[in-house]
Amino acid sequence: MQGKVQGRVALVTGAGRGIGRSIALKLASEGAHVVVNDLDAGPSEAVVAEIKAMGGEAVSFPGSVTVPEFGEMFVQKAMDTYKSVDIIVNNAGYTWDNVIQKMEDEQWYAIIDCHLTAPFRILRAAQPRIRDLARAEAAAGAGFNRKVVNISSVSGTGGNAGQANYSAAKMGIVGLTKTLAKEWGRYRVNVNAVAFGFIKTRLTEATADSGARIDIEGRQIRVGINPDSAKDIEARIPLGRGGTPDEAAGSVYLFCIPESDYVSGQLLVCGGGSAPG
Repeated sequence: MQGKVQGRVALVTGAGRGIGRSIALKLASEGAHVVVNDLDAGPSEAVVAEIKAMGGEAVSFPGSVTVPEFGEMFVQKAMDTYKSVDIIVNNAGYTWDNVIQKMEDEQWYAIIDCHLTAPFRILRAAQPRIRDLARAEAAAGAGFNRKVVNISSVSGTGGNAGQANYSAAKMGIVGLTKTLAKEWGRYRVNVNAVAFGFIKTRLTEATADSGARIDIEGRQIRVGINPDSAKDIEARIPLGRGGTPDEAAGSVYLFCIPESDYVSGQLLVCGGGSAPG
C-alpha cells in the first residue's frame, strides 16, 4: 500500500534533530523523498541514514538557512536530485531571549533572519519552480496539491516575556502564510502554519544547569529551562503535559496529506489545548 505522500519531494529545514527530524521521518515513512537540512552536516546525514535504513529516499543538504543564497541552493538541490518541489516545511529555528531593553540589534536580527527572512527566501526561490511545474501539469490534464507548512509558535500568537524577537518573527510567519495562501492558490498550493506550544526538545529540556549552551554559528545560546518552571508550564496545559517531537510532527503531517487539500491560509495550534493568545 502506498503512503499518503508517495513520491512527493519534501524539503524540511532544521531536520537533523528534534521536531524537524520527526517531521522528516514521518514524511519519509509515508513515501516522500526528503531533502534534509540541518545547520550541521552530522545530524543531517544521520537522519538521511535513518530514512534509507527504513527503505526511504533522502538526501542531505546541511547549512545555515540565514545565508542569503541558501533558499536558492536548497530548492535547486531538490530540483537537481528529484526534479520537483512538492512539500516545504520551514522548521529551522532556535530562541535567543532577553527583555527588550537588554536586547541588542544582533540578537533581534539573528532571530528574525532565521524564523522569518529565511522562510521568505526559500519560498521566493521555490515560486518559479512550483509555477512552472503546476502549469505543465495543468496543460497535461494532471497535477496535485502541493503543500507549504510554516512553523509558528504560541509565543507568536500570544506573546511571551523575554521573546520580543522570537514572538515578532513567529507572528510574522503567520502573515507570510496567509499572504502566500492567496498568491499560490492558483498553482494548487496549500499554505498553512502550525504554532507549537510546549514541545519537549533539547531547547526546552528541563535542567538545573543554568549554564547549558549550544553553539549556533559561533554564538553560545542558552538552552533548557528550570525544572520548576517546566512543571509550572505543564500544569497550565489542559492535557497536563508537554508534547513530544513526534506529536508535533503529526500536526505538520496533517497539512501535507490529500485530506487537507481544501484547507489553506490557516493556523493550527499544537499545544495540548493551550489557547492561541
